[in-house]
Amino acid sequence: MNLTFNNRVALVTGAGRGIGKAIAELLAKNGVNVICVSKSADSCGAVAAGIIAAGGKAKSLAVDVADGAAVAKASADLLAEFGTIDILVNNAGITKDGLLFRMSEDDWNSVISTNLDSCYFWTKYLARPMTQKRWGRIVNITSVVGLMGNAGQANYCAAKAGMIGFTKAIAKEFASRNITSNAVAPGFIKTDMTSSLPAEAAEKITAVIPLKRLGEAADIANMTAYLCSEEAGYITGQVFTVDGGMVM
Repeated sequence: MNLTFNNRVALVTGAGRGIGKAIAELLAKNGVNVICVSKSADSCGAVAAGIIAAGGKAKSLAVDVADGAAVAKASADLLAEFGTIDILVNNAGITKDGLLFRMSEDDWNSVISTNLDSCYFWTKYLARPMTQKRWGRIVNITSVVGLMGNAGQANYCAAKAGMIGFTKAIAKEFASRNITSNAVAPGFIKTDMTSSLPAEAAEKITAVIPLKRLGEAADIANMTAYLCSEEAGYITGQVFTVDGGMVM
């Protein structure tokens, strides 16, 4: 299927590496003008430069997505430049794993702020022009652990489950304005986060995946790009697991 985008502008958080990078590159390949956001100017800058070198349209923006004031300023500047951000992909995320009794308040708060609060900030500041234009796509990259839990990740699971509830709530709020809101829940994907797993842990994970392999960042990008396209206009409030069959 050839996806249709009609000269849209997208903002992708956490675009400096992994899943966010794959999403940004695929959207750009389909003609979308992509704003690549990450905390590191070097990483998002490299991705944007790569997109431009390949003939696409992109710019980079270094923002701490957990900082509400910084997101508000960045959003105002972008809206002044582009008028409307048509597509918002909330992908930025961190992990600070540990058993609950050993988890510090800082580890709890930083994961909730980066993974969940950031969705609230970007959506609040960028969605109003979408409502005025009566077109928009919001995709939140959550995780299968937000559906099933995972020991040692109470903060991460809480944030990812919160993203699912947030997705469904704004889907109902924005539907009358032709704005869709969906979530993509990756399983275990080959990224920097999973590359540090010991071989034994990786084998145990693979054993519980019916397809018997880890996913690729491209698998998540493909689903996300579809949900951002014109063709997905009648899909909203849904959670799509892309996990090799882990959650059924």
